[in-house]
Amino acid sequence: MVAIDYVDIPQTAVRLQSSTPSATRNPRPAMKVVTSLPQSEKAPRSASGSTPTQVQSPNKSGFSFQQVLLSSTLQLPANVPTAPRGATKLLSTRDPLSIPIMTVNFRRFVAKVGPVFWLQDRMEEIVMWRKGWKYTAVWMCAYAFLCYYPRLCLLIPVAALLGVLLATHPSLARAAPPKIVLPPPGQGPDWSLDWLGNVQAIQNLMGAFSDTYDFGYPVVPHLSHSSPYTPIIFTFAGILLLVSIPLVHLLPLRTAFLILGLTPFLLTHPFVRYTILPVLLDGAAPYLIPLRVRWTRLVDNDRLEDKHWRSELRTVELWENERWLTPGGDEGASGDAGWGKAHLRPGERRAWTRGRDGWSGVADGGSGDVSSNLTFSLSPGWLFVETEDWRPDLEGTWLGREHTGDNGWVYTDDVWMHPCAVPQEAWKAASGMTRRRRWVRRIYYDPAAAAS
Repeated sequence: MVAIDYVDIPQTAVRLQSSTPSATRNPRPAMKVVTSLPQSEKAPRSASGSTPTQVQSPNKSGFSFQQVLLSSTLQLPANVPTAPRGATKLLSTRDPLSIPIMTVNFRRFVAKVGPVFWLQDRMEEIVMWRKGWKYTAVWMCAYAFLCYYPRLCLLIPVAALLGVLLATHPSLARAAPPKIVLPPPGQGPDWSLDWLGNVQAIQNLMGAFSDTYDFGYPVVPHLSHSSPYTPIIFTFAGILLLVSIPLVHLLPLRTAFLILGLTPFLLTHPFVRYTILPVLLDGAAPYLIPLRVRWTRLVDNDRLEDKHWRSELRTVELWENERWLTPGGDEGASGDAGWGKAHLRPGERRAWTRGRDGWSGVADGGSGDVSSNLTFSLSPGWLFVETEDWRPDLEGTWLGREHTGDNGWVYTDDVWMHPCAVPQEAWKAASGMTRRRRWVRRIYYDPAAAAS
């Protein structure tokens, strides 16, 4: 017999000849595109479901921007846009763009922004109940008192000034240094732990602001008359305003502000966050997860461009595989205890695979693991949708389940069998535990890319 790949051809079979001459045949291989890996959780969850946190102290060696941002060796473009002559000198356009000015102002800002983050930490301690229930209860009572006597808010500035003067009185001074120290004007960076702590706080604040901006940006086109939904929103807001005008006189404002102000304190209480909310969310998961999936798809569809709507859309899938490593360690695994891709044993499925069976690799030639990018082979003309990224399959449609576990994970035993939504059930099935989840992303057909 003559073997072609995995199909056995009988000797009596007659092979058909192609009508196209071999010289003119030009089979096009599948187009290979590089895409980033799906964003997994920042901190792996343990078997009990808790997420370990690790607080890292800022250190001088960890700030590589000292030689970049804080140096005056950077060169600006030759044609830097400036404000026209006669324009209003606003704070945002007062000084021209200059690396030396940026360096000096950044150093001054970092050295003096400490009180802002100190106040932020104190407010977080109050709202998150981190100083005990008595400390938070006092502030709740003070807020409730102001709700029923709102005219006392006019006395807050004077009361705050008296509080600062009393707290800093020499007779009440303690042996311990004050919690907040104001640097004198003109003091430069001393690269101390406090100065680097301010830089770390600025770094985290920039990330939080960017996340908030990215979360609210999809709404901006609907409010700036750049979307066909703007007239609908305008009509709904106008009707809501007309309906709300009579209710202003009927609504008890003091009681309303009291309830709205104390509700965040109740929701952030440790008992509510770690006992009541998990039970409510677990019971409502079969209803909340489909709503979350539909909402995510609705947001993705809103971001699609005209070229995506005019073409055919399909979905490609990717599989993420991990193994649980006990504190004692498993043979053939490496890394710290917990969930991880480095814990996969030699000879079993790879960390990222294209096939549902967990054996077909995603790198070129089926090679080993990939760290930051993966290569996909798409047919000519097919491209990834640029306005969206990989999404985890939270409903578990590939298993025929209503929903999967946390963040789309499906837990299995030591041999990747008996799938379940919680790790405790998989742990009872065998001595080891594994998990996997499905990632999906849409692709579209571009005739221009197919012709090139």
